[in-house]
Amino acid sequence: MLDAQTVTLLLQGVRRGDQEALNQLIPMVYSQLREMADTALRSERGGHTLEGSALVHELYLRLADQSQPDYQNRAHFYAVAARIMRQILDHARSRGAAKRGGGLEKLTLDESIAYSDGRAHLMIALDDSLKALHEIDPQKARLVEMKFFGGLTADESAEAAGTPTAIVRRELRFAHAWLRREMDRESDSAHG
Repeated sequence: MLDAQTVTLLLQGVRRGDQEALNQLIPMVYSQLREMADTALRSERGGHTLEGSALVHELYLRLADQSQPDYQNRAHFYAVAARIMRQILDHARSRGAAKRGGGLEKLTLDESIAYSDGRAHLMIALDDSLKALHEIDPQKARLVEMKFFGGLTADESAEAAGTPTAIVRRELRFAHAWLRREMDRESDSAHG
């Protein structure tokens, strides 16, 4: 169990630019970050060149390279970590992306997606739709990232976003419906 007060103090040190605070923080939160990495990797295509520990190590390098991080609290730190992991995976995927498969099967944001070769195109479609959502409503896109890629609960996402939980749940319902519509549209165009 994490000592929340120690993590909070270390995050305050990181905000002040104390590199040693980050060096102490990462081992304390490593298991949570590793779970997040494993969740993110399960939603990627097979044969991915990254493993969970490598993704966390790449995350650490990116966190260490930030000039002025502004982590408000632990939930916000995990939300930022989830977004960075997604960016790392997106970059890795774009370097070696395979062409998308045929039609899209149904995918819900609530299901736990274990990777299979036949579902890689779903994750690509979800990512494409999420990018489109980010263009029109970055807040909703961040909430989806926190939930789907970071594994944060609605309460944790609300804390990270500084928004009431009821609003986060409403925003996630809207985002889910919007993403579903976009993915269905893409599926229709792939068949037509």
